[in-house]
Amino acid sequence: MQIIISNSSEKPIYEQITMQIKNMIINGELKPGDALPSMRFLAKELHISVITTKRAYEELERGGFIYSVVGKGSFVKSTNMELLKEEKLRLIEEYLSKAVDEAKKCSIDYKEIESILRLLYEED
Repeated sequence: MQIIISNSSEKPIYEQITMQIKNMIINGELKPGDALPSMRFLAKELHISVITTKRAYEELERGGFIYSVVGKGSFVKSTNMELLKEEKLRLIEEYLSKAVDEAKKCSIDYKEIESILRLLYEED
């Protein structure tokens, strides 16, 4: 499992970890029942505090993406597809919101954005 931490990101490190693991689960890279690295191991690999990895795992557990077994570790939970879809939609809304903000700064109107989005969507 490869996680990349950006020190220049606006997002806290625990949130970067959380989002990357969520995306791995949503994209199917991590399957239900897969074990996550221990908090200590992940902290050591990323050169961060165990408290930070603990917070990321707690967020994932609270969100229903993983479960923990005392003495055994943390595992990917069999998740509801609707939950995964909602999470992905939230992420898409976040990206689109940033794109709209940038478009407004450059005085690009809705029709131009719509046209660009249509082209991108139909590319494949």
